Amino acid sequence: MSRTTLLPLAAALLALGACEGPQQILADEQSVATDVALRRARFEMNCPAATATVLSSQLLQPAAWRGIERAEYTIGISGCGQRVTYITMCQLGSPSCVAVRGQGGA
Repeated sequence: MSRTTLLPLAAALLALGACEGPQQILADEQSVATDVALRRARFEMNCPAATATVLSSQLLQPAAWRGIERAEYTIGISGCGQRVTYITMCQLGSPSCVAVRGQGGA
């Protein structure tokens, strides 16, 4: 191959390598989602010692063409003799997350 052929090929491979897969995207957003759920749970449970565990996560397809890309996390919170679950939604690439209490929490 000539040098003029290799240069565009190398640039394309570099660009592909820079793309994050779904698992990496979820991992990147996970700490913000966990912090949001934990802060809300500590307040609602009146339990500053509560801890969080990510139970599941998934990327959601935008509801409309060119819609907002979001990640959804199910986060279990436990502490002070209580256990609750929160669903946290985060807009990808933004520190914007909201946590809502899941069904079945006391």
